Amino acid sequence: MADGKGAARDFHDPRIPDRNQCVLRYLVDRWAVERPAKTHVIFEDGEEWSFLDLRRRVIEKAAGLQKLGIRQGDHVALWLPNGPDALLAFYAINYIGAVFVPFNTAYRGALLAHVVANSGARVIIVHPELAPRLSEIENAGLTHAVLTTRLEVPDFGLSTSRFEDLSGTEAELLPLDRPIDPWDIQSIIYTSGTTGPSKGVLSSYLHMFSNAGPESWPMVTQDDRYMTVAPIFHIGGMGPPFVMLARGASVAVVNSYSTDTFWDVVRKTETTVVFLLGVMATFLIKQPPSDRDRDHKVKLAFMVPFTDDAPAFKARFGIDIYTIFNMTEISSPIVSEANPVKRGTCGRPRPGVDVRLVDRNDCEVPVGEVGEMIVRTDRPWGMNSGYNANPVATAEAWRNGWFHTGDAFRMDEDGYFYFVDRMKDAIRRRGENISSFEVEAEVCAYAAVRECAAIGVPSEYSEDEVMVVVAPVPGATLDMVALTEFLVARMPYFMVPRYIRVMSELPKTPSAKVLKGDLRKEGVTVDTWDREKAGMRVRRESLTQ
Repeated sequence: MADGKGAARDFHDPRIPDRNQCVLRYLVDRWAVERPAKTHVIFEDGEEWSFLDLRRRVIEKAAGLQKLGIRQGDHVALWLPNGPDALLAFYAINYIGAVFVPFNTAYRGALLAHVVANSGARVIIVHPELAPRLSEIENAGLTHAVLTTRLEVPDFGLSTSRFEDLSGTEAELLPLDRPIDPWDIQSIIYTSGTTGPSKGVLSSYLHMFSNAGPESWPMVTQDDRYMTVAPIFHIGGMGPPFVMLARGASVAVVNSYSTDTFWDVVRKTETTVVFLLGVMATFLIKQPPSDRDRDHKVKLAFMVPFTDDAPAFKARFGIDIYTIFNMTEISSPIVSEANPVKRGTCGRPRPGVDVRLVDRNDCEVPVGEVGEMIVRTDRPWGMNSGYNANPVATAEAWRNGWFHTGDAFRMDEDGYFYFVDRMKDAIRRRGENISSFEVEAEVCAYAAVRECAAIGVPSEYSEDEVMVVVAPVPGATLDMVALTEFLVARMPYFMVPRYIRVMSELPKTPSAKVLKGDLRKEGVTVDTWDREKAGMRVRRESLTQ
């Protein structure tokens, strides 16, 4: 096997596992020897890769990346929808000790320019339908694009090659500068900012292992197959392949969630574990009952948030329900038992983490009162390593030696935690975290808008809808349709506001800060324009595979 240092252990802290337990390169090598014929990944079209086949494919692309000049520690951007190319690129990047930096496929304009500049990447692996957006921004350090598929792409300012042409043999694979350590950075995942632009979360291999590995989620075993429908640029999409790799287990990679085809895909892929985020469980339980409701191999589901639908879901589909609280920066600190009976709970702290609820001065609040959740782990590197190229945000989040989640919780006398609200201004819509700061920046770019406040208002389905309250430039009249069309061209589909309310002046404090709490309390007023009622629906763009 290439670089036989994976099994070496030159650190002695019992909290740190061996490299071949938590570092992707050594896991790929290990399972190719120990479980060569076992399926590691199955795709929606039925294609399967065994661990032996996976290693061959990964080494071929890893050597190809090295021929482009990518070396250990380099940042490599990936801008692809889910599928074989995305997963293979992810593994190949980490196999040579480079840092995996995926971008949201909905990014464009200012958001795209920000993550490109922040990423520090000079090579991007990109879908040809997305590549033209790069010509609309300053490309910062990007110099080369690796394109998937054979679609023709107009010039967008970078040298190019084809992903299918990235190849090399194991003999051509260059040796690492040093063994990849558990605390080395594995990925940078962008999560929406609330007081500034999106932040890149620095995650080590040990952070990813701790996030949902065998110790954190003991209910998931080496015999399971975990289906991921979340995009690979989210922790919910790139995490499952990694944590199942850590178990020597299997993952089903699906393009996206569809209520109509969900159970068919579950059956086809022989999935045993699913993650039901946001409204997914609600949509599934509202489907007409079928005599095939229990015709599947799923044994457990993670339901986040844990809703009143849980008992009915278990009874109908015969699946044990768990719930958790997690975010990109932390490592599943709150996990429930099977089928919790406490309504609305997120669970209790898992072993190895400390969780406190505190006031604005980091003083612990009494049981039953609301406070901000702060977290730390017993294991070094068990959570994020800060924010990429953002020391101010890192220091703020990690003040007093604890990571501050920015989320408000309460705890009952039995130690169960309950999510209350976001202490930040983030908006969550259909599983996407949205920065109010970024929404406001795009709305204010419209010539007739003087100022804007973006807020979340309750959705009739679950989570939030995006609402903006705007004050026009004096003398200007706002055309809601024209403003919406302007935003559709500039921002991801999930950020486009559904509701627009016009006020001559936004309510403010004496220090000129907008009183968003007052606006949230008023919510959707009679004079608020509703994009969906006006017949304007914004949908996810479909990318050719």
